[in-house]
Amino acid sequence: MNRIEQNSSLDRVGDRLQRAVQATLRPQRVRDLLHGVWLGHPLHPAMVQVPVGAWISAAVVDLLPGQRRAATTLVALGTVSAVPAAVAGLNDWAALSRDQRRIGLVHAASNTVGLALYAGSLAARLNGRHGSGRALAYLGLSAASLGAYIGGHLAYKQGAQVSQSVSELHRMSDEWQAVADLASLPQRELVTREVDDVSVILYRHGDEVTVMLERCPHQSGPLGEGEVQEIDGHACVVCPWHGSAFRLNGGEVVQGPAATDQQILPTRVVDGVLQTRIP
Repeated sequence: MNRIEQNSSLDRVGDRLQRAVQATLRPQRVRDLLHGVWLGHPLHPAMVQVPVGAWISAAVVDLLPGQRRAATTLVALGTVSAVPAAVAGLNDWAALSRDQRRIGLVHAASNTVGLALYAGSLAARLNGRHGSGRALAYLGLSAASLGAYIGGHLAYKQGAQVSQSVSELHRMSDEWQAVADLASLPQRELVTREVDDVSVILYRHGDEVTVMLERCPHQSGPLGEGEVQEIDGHACVVCPWHGSAFRLNGGEVVQGPAATDQQILPTRVVDGVLQTRIP
């Protein structure tokens, strides 16, 4: 896996594919739909449960006598549902860093082989060649299992589509801490402060102040250097790196590639001093 991460020769294919994916999925609302912005959770990992579950079930049913029709139905369900799951995965992949895209490219290639084998299995079963269909299905499951292992490396080792900001909370104490004099905070401007060496952004609107973790959950971009824009009637901070946007009154993600909300910290004012702590 480490050698794949460092294999720059994959970039010749990966960079071209990235441009093709971005050109095909051009409307931002389509990308947000596939990222899972509306769900507040990455969509691809949830979608893959259908094909994986169907294919594993088919592998079990294939071992039972008199279950050809059930096995064929499960293979068909897995094969059809794998296509939209793959599209969502490609959309996420196109927004990753280069070393993550290298692993993701191999992950996608393995799953594509698995999908092709399952498509062949389905064709064989529909033509009455159930023995060949079973053999192709078990080969497909092997390829898909390898793809799942590589996907685990991508998520758990490389942190793809995992919130990059929430770990900052573990560095903060649970005591109330002063961050700024309320009177010194400008209206409707981003201000960056630190709490226990954790960077946060402050945004004042009237007497209400939002304290939000500054690292973007997508790729750790500096939200404190971002712009405040009004999106759907809400003031939002837009990450300067990849364009993810979060509501400043609640932290909800409204625009990807981030698919998770940004963490908001509780606040109180004591003697004119704004205080915050971990939730």
